[in-house]
Amino acid sequence: MKYISKTTEFYIEEPTVMSLGKFDGIHRGHELLMEHLSAKKEEGLSAVIFTFDIPPRKNVSNVEAKVLTTNEEKMHIFEQIGVDYLVECPFTEEIMCMEPEDFIEKMVRQLHVKCFVVGEDFHFGHNRRGDYKMLQSLAETYGYEVLVIEKMKEDARDISSTFVREEVAAGNIEKANHLLGYRYFVTGKVLHGNHIGGSKLGVPTINQIPPEEKLLPPFGVYVTEVFIGEQKYRGITNVGCKPTIEGKNPVGVETHLLDFAEDVYGKVVTVEFLSRVREERKFASIGKLKEQLQNDIAYGRNYFRTV
Repeated sequence: MKYISKTTEFYIEEPTVMSLGKFDGIHRGHELLMEHLSAKKEEGLSAVIFTFDIPPRKNVSNVEAKVLTTNEEKMHIFEQIGVDYLVECPFTEEIMCMEPEDFIEKMVRQLHVKCFVVGEDFHFGHNRRGDYKMLQSLAETYGYEVLVIEKMKEDARDISSTFVREEVAAGNIEKANHLLGYRYFVTGKVLHGNHIGGSKLGVPTINQIPPEEKLLPPFGVYVTEVFIGEQKYRGITNVGCKPTIEGKNPVGVETHLLDFAEDVYGKVVTVEFLSRVREERKFASIGKLKEQLQNDIAYGRNYFRTV
């Protein structure tokens, strides 16, 4: 997959089929979009995802919203799906003020779009004045096809990034995974921690510090599966800042791999969340924490025996 970013002068020579959107947490609501992209790809068009490099919006409390997938994670998912080009366009003043028809003309001229695949809620152009109906009305003029996809629903509401984000933030991991169509995950390099897990607790761990913009489940302990390269391992993961350990600890993802003791420092690891075990809490002593960790590990082993 080719990644095009940091320019509004993007160009693709061959004819393309394109879908546009934020695509934060590529979820089940995007499945039909991706299926139509794949079908058009089989007809000889290159598959393009077009998105903007807009930072996460602030929510009602004026706090930066977190993302379900970082740029690196999103790229990995799109590559697995079979997307040929990921275009991340800078949201410049020129782009922001561009009239809808001018935007369409730019897409057709620079990206050779022969088919747009969009949802019913798709809007584009200055003040979001363009919609799928306008896209359809200009199809003959610019020589492209438009496929409009109905929204997929769950519990009488649209499956959306907002819906998934709410479930992850509430710790409803199984529900979030159902909406996504895959397990919620964190990908990142294994970093050196304070080494207390192995030396004092007898529970060696791998440590990750996710990017600040990444949405993490509520602080607590989770049953997880971990991918190191092509190998899969079972684990128990703590999300949080280790309140029992003295000092100021950064928010991190710390995983004990069951029946694994190799050195993986510096490797990129993916931790997939399966189920929540308990909340993170401060224990009266390291000994009490050690005892609880053994209980968590026993819970994890039993979980994997029963699934």
